[in-house]
Amino acid sequence: MKKLAISSLVLLLTVVFNEVHAQSGQNAIEKQKFHFGKAGEDGAGYAQAVRVGKTIYISGTVGGGETASALTNVYNGLQKTLAFYGATFQNVVKENLYTTQIEEIKKHNDVRKKYYNNDFPAATWVQIQRLYEETAVVEVELVAVLP
Repeated sequence: MKKLAISSLVLLLTVVFNEVHAQSGQNAIEKQKFHFGKAGEDGAGYAQAVRVGKTIYISGTVGGGETASALTNVYNGLQKTLAFYGATFQNVVKENLYTTQIEEIKKHNDVRKKYYNNDFPAATWVQIQRLYEETAVVEVELVAVLP
């Protein structure tokens, strides 16, 4: 009877240990990161994009100057980031756009629309006082999902 109790206790402790060990390993996720310019991103402390599983999280891409050209530069940059992961704007499910000039963004929305080819994501546009880069007029972040 004593041997059975000890064996049961050893088995129970082994199961508990294995479960705890397995759960601690589940907290580690594999991240694939993309950087335009590693030095600048290390300075501010961010990655331009991070892929976890089939989801890509793209940090804000900024543009300054005249709004139409700023939008073109931003969406060209986003296109390059998506392409790194083999994605396009058709993979985008969420867009957050921050600007210091919302009326100008509305006026030049056709620039943005051409990248989506009428397959628009959920989107939020917000006017703010200032962006991180002092000369920037627009910043766009995306979430995309791979098939």
